[in-house]
Amino acid sequence: MTSFKRGLIAQTVLGAAALALAGFAAPALADTPKDALVMAWQFDDIVSLDPGEIFELSGAEYSAQVYDRLVHFDVADVSKIEGEAAESWTVSPDGKTFTFKIRDGIAFHSGNPMTAEDVAWSFSRAVKMNKGPAFILTQFGLTPENVDQMVRATDPKTLVFTTDKVYAPTFVLYCLTADVASIVDSKLVKGKEKDGDFGAGWLKTNSAGSGPFILKQWKASELLTFDANPKYWRGAPKLKRVLIRHIPEPATQRLLLEKGDVDVARNLKPEQFEPLKASDTVRLVQAPKGTLWYLSLNQKNAALAKPEVREAFKYLVDYDGMAGSIMNGIGAVHQAFLPKGFLGAVNDNPYKYDPTKAKELLAKAGYPDGFTVSMDVRNTNPTQDMAQAIQASAAKAGVKIEIIPGDGKQVLTKYRARNHELMIQQWGADYQDPNSNADTFASNPDNSDNAKSKPLAWRNAWDIPELTKKTAAAIEERDGAKRAKMYEELQRSVLADSPFVIMFQQTEMIAERKTVSGLVWGPSFDTNFYWKAEKK
Repeated sequence: MTSFKRGLIAQTVLGAAALALAGFAAPALADTPKDALVMAWQFDDIVSLDPGEIFELSGAEYSAQVYDRLVHFDVADVSKIEGEAAESWTVSPDGKTFTFKIRDGIAFHSGNPMTAEDVAWSFSRAVKMNKGPAFILTQFGLTPENVDQMVRATDPKTLVFTTDKVYAPTFVLYCLTADVASIVDSKLVKGKEKDGDFGAGWLKTNSAGSGPFILKQWKASELLTFDANPKYWRGAPKLKRVLIRHIPEPATQRLLLEKGDVDVARNLKPEQFEPLKASDTVRLVQAPKGTLWYLSLNQKNAALAKPEVREAFKYLVDYDGMAGSIMNGIGAVHQAFLPKGFLGAVNDNPYKYDPTKAKELLAKAGYPDGFTVSMDVRNTNPTQDMAQAIQASAAKAGVKIEIIPGDGKQVLTKYRARNHELMIQQWGADYQDPNSNADTFASNPDNSDNAKSKPLAWRNAWDIPELTKKTAAAIEERDGAKRAKMYEELQRSVLADSPFVIMFQQTEMIAERKTVSGLVWGPSFDTNFYWKAEKK
């Protein structure tokens, strides 16, 4: 990971250099251009810029600036589903066929007009590539063999989406707000195909969208820049450019913000908030997110697979202590897999830090003196601080934790291969339906190493056939009250027995210079939007 610990003078020079790299004409040091937004953020988790592959929080935010989808939800009221590329839609009487009318006047960045064929090909592409997020579409019965029949354009303005059986209509629509449902320029991407890769090699580092911004440059763990799309169908962004710099150190972010080298800082620590509240030049903005912080225990480890050990770890986390320090202002204690605000969310938190109770459980499991285990963590904040706090609290019960830091890509790669023991991670819902989290925390259709579906339960080798059946049943229930009760029961089962120690629901705290206005910070990272931003 790049180090930015070079002192304030070096930071200012680096800021000017970054602006020059992005094509900005910086009028003076410590002064960002009037027509550009400059942001400091940790985005080392980005693996790909291809919406058919994006499955990380930072990548999701990137795609929201570049791509349109058929539908979206109101960020102020997530129960309201609205048209985006689709101006309207209907559902057949049998509940299995959704027909969307594509809005007139949408053009891709290339100038190609958006048609229903682009939407059908985008969905087909995602299903046939079968990358991480493909399950969001394949759960409706779509396969590489049938997708071209089940998702088809009947004319340039009409898309027909057919499911294999009846689902709650809102479940289907919320899934179509996900990153994997982003609409790509099929004519452009087909021209970039190599060896039948659906253009994936090219789209990994390029864009083919119709959204408010056009990708200019991505340098992994360093720089991400956009140019405004002057022909965006909702209206051109007010700012011509956006430059995002990967700066992992919160202290450096704060210095750059106060000096005016950046307009927005995204990863400040709680102890930095209080001084900024009195600032004449900076405002703090709170954005509750449907994102969870959790500790997971890989069930391939014989010790961690014991039920008493799983339970013991839920008493080894000092939730309240971290909430009042490390997570103060950026997270609240939350222990169920559905975030507050979701249908059926359970908001009681039954576990408290109790090393004596944990030690009793460890003794029952055959570990009266504890044991040693490793923990992989992303070397950014607050993850590192959380890891150290858990290391200290677990030691009181004899559990010795070796912390293994790594950058976002390294940690995710290890996690997705089930090669960890303990892991601290964030999980953000892919869509606003409760199945988004149930399907990953409470479902694991195939626990074999070569499984097609690889949810979080699979990543931690938690084999749960009965919970998997109950999760599948919940998406077919069309009665909202009954469905909510089914998710409550699923959450209580996961709370009691799972290898997940869910700790906090995130509140994103953003520090903005008061010269900036109009940024939208929604309930998920793919509902953070830059295109309405302006500066004075």
